[in-house]
Amino acid sequence: QVQLVESGGGLVQPGGSLRLSCAASGRFFSIGVMGWSRQAPGKQRELVARITTLGSTNYEDSVKGRFTISRDNAKNTVYLQMNSLKPEDTAVYFCNARLRIGARDDSDNYWGQGTQVTVSS
Repeated sequence: QVQLVESGGGLVQPGGSLRLSCAASGRFFSIGVMGWSRQAPGKQRELVARITTLGSTNYEDSVKGRFTISRDNAKNTVYLQMNSLKPEDTAVYFCNARLRIGARDDSDNYWGQGTQVTVSS
């Protein structure tokens, strides 16, 4: 069974930093695009950042220059380094990855269970 497991969330003061990790486990043929989204209370989930297998990245405007997404293909892991955190960054952060289970299968989007990030003094 394929799983995406996030770690690294927590409580941090404004201006602080956190690093989120998300590792894919189980049996699958390949991983494509990986990304991070977040959902604040009462709001829709929004894409924060995404990264292709070759390392091309995209960021939501409010996190540009503060967040950095990266991946380690050998470890099937994606990271989100978050610096200069603001209270408005408070949300549950979810990782996702497009996985191809078998060589002839189409890729499907898989989600992690989410990790809470709270920015507060």
